[in-house]
Amino acid sequence: MSSPIASRPIDLHTHSSVSDGTETPTQLVRAAVAAGLGTVGLTDHDSTAGWQEARGAARGTGLTVVPGMELSTNLGPASVHMLAYLFDPSNARIVAETARIRDGRLHRAERIVERIARDYDVTWDEVVAQSDGGVLGRPHIADALVAKGIVPNRSAAFESILHWQGGYYEKYYAPSPLEGVRMIVGAGGVPVLAHPATHGRWRVLDRDTIAELVDAGLAGLEVGHRDNTDDGRARLLELADEFDLVVTGSSDYHGAGKPNRLAENTTTPEALARIVERATGAAPFAD
Repeated sequence: MSSPIASRPIDLHTHSSVSDGTETPTQLVRAAVAAGLGTVGLTDHDSTAGWQEARGAARGTGLTVVPGMELSTNLGPASVHMLAYLFDPSNARIVAETARIRDGRLHRAERIVERIARDYDVTWDEVVAQSDGGVLGRPHIADALVAKGIVPNRSAAFESILHWQGGYYEKYYAPSPLEGVRMIVGAGGVPVLAHPATHGRWRVLDRDTIAELVDAGLAGLEVGHRDNTDDGRARLLELADEFDLVVTGSSDYHGAGKPNRLAENTTTPEALARIVERATGAAPFAD
């Protein structure tokens, strides 16, 4: 990759309507250009279905697209998300495992909606209508609740009805973080822990767990993220220094689905260069 447009911001964590964003990959690319980004990472949940559309949309814009994915993993009761960059999307294990995760999300969502519908006026068809054909999950349930006027926005839905203590929550199948790292590396990709120090949901993984993931190929930590606590960021920086991990910063943009704005946190050109150098499965999309 030639100079990754070093003078313009780099945002390596965004979502399109392929998963739970509200903009198509084309619209997302246009939003990134309008926001003045030089590089954007497309990291839909458990899917690479938006890669080619984003690549086509970026042609002639001067925007570099880093193809990726936010892989779902579970560690005990906690969900741990893994950003996977520049892996081979045709890798057999990646294809099979993400299909299994998506199927688990779908049936879990059906069961959650069945429970919610006992207490609120919302149907499964109304939830499906919110998904735009993407990876269906709890954000689409939230959108259906918003559309019915039951809650004012997605955030309110997740703070109440969809909260894990709200009485309707159910976990879904996902591999362990260690399995996730091994799978990404096996596909030539670069794994980075996504927002691993968020308040109230899970805390920074302990040192021994991080060390095990590093031994398996973990490359970095997403430190710059609005959901990471200040104390958590400090601890992440200590771990990054100890294990020589790449430090990234990103928006986790979802279009109108979340208040997160493009480039509210960014990644340095040096950090991106380390990710690109390490990858063997795919390359950034750049003119």
